[in-house]
Amino acid sequence: MQKMDQPVVANPPHFAVQLSATRRGARLARLLVERQLDDWGMPSGEVVQVVAELAANAVLHGRVPGRDFRLALRLRPDGVLRVEVTDARGDRVPQAHVPVTEDDAEHGRGLLVVAAYADRWGVERGPAPAKTVWAEWSPGRGRT
Repeated sequence: MQKMDQPVVANPPHFAVQLSATRRGARLARLLVERQLDDWGMPSGEVVQVVAELAANAVLHGRVPGRDFRLALRLRPDGVLRVEVTDARGDRVPQAHVPVTEDDAEHGRGLLVVAAYADRWGVERGPAPAKTVWAEWSPGRGRT
């Protein structure tokens, strides 16, 4: 149910783009989100960090030669901001609570950053062979 003090948005803002599954594509994802949130008048610090992690994971772990990854950003009518990164490796689903060991000194911490900054995050499988990793922020939460 919509609260009286929240504006109703007929066509909620959204942004989506296909990017090359390269380091350059991951860097561009981060820059595009920063710019888009600035255009919407929203703070972007935590969101940009999460996009950097999700895009890097799409490039490092979700890459299939010749296939891009998709970045989507939505501001829902209820004020929830949602980021989605879709890659071509539905068979490689990230685990929510993987312990980090000393052997993981260079890898394995990205999803801890996502969990720390986002209110919620998860993975949706499909359509085959893809998967989408998403993160959400509730309205009113400080996104520095």
